[in-house]
Amino acid sequence: MAGSTDVAAEHAESGDEHGEHEHRSRWPLVAAVGAAALYFGAGFFFVGRDLLPTILPTVLAAVGAVGLVAGLAGWANEAFIADYRTERGTEGGIYTGGMVMFLVSDVATFSAGFVYYAFIRVGAWPPEHLPELLGSLVVINTALLLASSVTIHYAHHALERGDRRRFLGLLGVTLGLGIVFLGGQVVEYYEFVVGEGFTLTSGVFASAFFGLTGLHGLHVALGVVLLGITFGRALRGHYSAERDTAVGTVSLYWHFVDAVWIFLVLLVYVGAAL
Repeated sequence: MAGSTDVAAEHAESGDEHGEHEHRSRWPLVAAVGAAALYFGAGFFFVGRDLLPTILPTVLAAVGAVGLVAGLAGWANEAFIADYRTERGTEGGIYTGGMVMFLVSDVATFSAGFVYYAFIRVGAWPPEHLPELLGSLVVINTALLLASSVTIHYAHHALERGDRRRFLGLLGVTLGLGIVFLGGQVVEYYEFVVGEGFTLTSGVFASAFFGLTGLHGLHVALGVVLLGITFGRALRGHYSAERDTAVGTVSLYWHFVDAVWIFLVLLVYVGAAL
């Protein structure tokens, strides 16, 4: 009996330790369900109008958008705000590995859009309604995003060297550049939609253009939110050379967003002009 009691106690103790280190979050599931609802709602809105009343896919897309934002916000809160004790080591590797897996899945998402664009280019070209895409605004936006990749890289480098003032300055500049980029994309959309009448329903090229740039803009907006959270935590002194997992993870995400933009500009903006 005593041996059985000891074994049970050991199992209970190991179970407690396992429970202490195990982290389960409902927010990724909420975000995934919200994204699925958003995609299905948008899809039915454009291709299923004859099957369903317009209000149903609109409501589904709206609920999905709320669920997606709520899931991402809750996930970011758990990973970056509620518990800021993550350091280098096992837990840091888990967060970084999770980000890598997310970005790998994101490659598939963007690839689907690029494949759709490739099918469009196989057909008649150029489209009937094709505005001047390659202008000064996209050049400026590209330069801003490239600069932000440099600033966040050296911000992380400054943190590893213990230069907190330089780290805060460069991280703040990165956040500002991301916000300005989003503003530039809003201006570009305004010029196309209001100035030239080039909208999402202007043809298959328009659907590909707004789909790809809008998807990328959504990723930039999420990156700006993550940068804002990171900058707020940095101001409170949550980071150091030994406690930099969140900074490295956000930096990895931001570099990915920049790389996708370069590919998008070459394929869609420059490719459409050739």
